[in-house]
Amino acid sequence: MILRRYGTSVQSVDLNFDSRALTEIGFRRNKEHSEPVDAFMIRCERVGGHDFSGQADGSVQSDVERRLLKDMESEIWRIHGGLGLDEVLLIESEQGIDYPKTRTRTVIVDGENQLRFTARVHPPLRVGVYRKRSASG
Repeated sequence: MILRRYGTSVQSVDLNFDSRALTEIGFRRNKEHSEPVDAFMIRCERVGGHDFSGQADGSVQSDVERRLLKDMESEIWRIHGGLGLDEVLLIESEQGIDYPKTRTRTVIVDGENQLRFTARVHPPLRVGVYRKRSASG
């Protein structure tokens, strides 16, 4: 399960990465799970984390940005697939503080009538791995 904090609650989300959107790295609440942040933090502990950034380049800007986001999404799903039964991913990047954004740089190829685009995500998307606390701890 992938969770994200919304105010005082933690809610389950689906990835919504779209290179055509203003906020390319987005999440859509799916209403499968919701609980107060405090209850989640008591119930679960952080056992790891990942920073997702990536980079892609090419000659068509929209293709480059789309490939970057698709690769990042695939990597998140790869990590998600390796989670244990009592583990979840929590999106830790916060809106207005360190929320990731696609950055694209355009370069004119030396002496040619051609452009080259490089896209990256900055700052990285921070995702924590959380596990249900053991009954003894």
